[in-house]
Amino acid sequence: MVRRIASSIFVMALWLAADSGAGVKWTAPSNWKTEAERPMRLASYTIPPAPGDSDPAECGVYYFGQGQGGSVEANMTRWIGQFQAKEAAKRDQRTIHGLKVTTVDVSGAYSGMGGPMAKAGAPPKPNYRLLGAIVEGPQGSVFFKLTGPAKTVAQNQAAFDKLIASLSLI
Repeated sequence: MVRRIASSIFVMALWLAADSGAGVKWTAPSNWKTEAERPMRLASYTIPPAPGDSDPAECGVYYFGQGQGGSVEANMTRWIGQFQAKEAAKRDQRTIHGLKVTTVDVSGAYSGMGGPMAKAGAPPKPNYRLLGAIVEGPQGSVFFKLTGPAKTVAQNQAAFDKLIASLSLI
């Protein structure tokens, strides 16, 4: 019984800890502002807008539990489907410190996440971009989703790539 409680506390600590979760650790860029805890997220970061952009970008790090959150393919398809893209999305797979990582880069008019939290009737946001990565961790998939104005996301692509390159097992 004590072991089960200790295990539950350990899992909850991983869930709430910024910059780690589900057996995976990463280093966020220092100029990204860590936001308050939000449901279903291990971390949320706000990225300042690039000169000329009025909106910031956001990077959400999601974890839904082992075996939860859908397949890599289903999530990639859903993320790409949130854009009215002018050109095909770029997808890649690689292994980083023993972790299988699938990435996507898509641009266009962004319709958002949809579902019950979406603003009804909101028009798509033009000239947006998404950099996404799904990390197949030891306790389940961890989802990294950077969205925002295309110029702001482009200015932060190297920082996102560095964050993904920092992934490691806890």
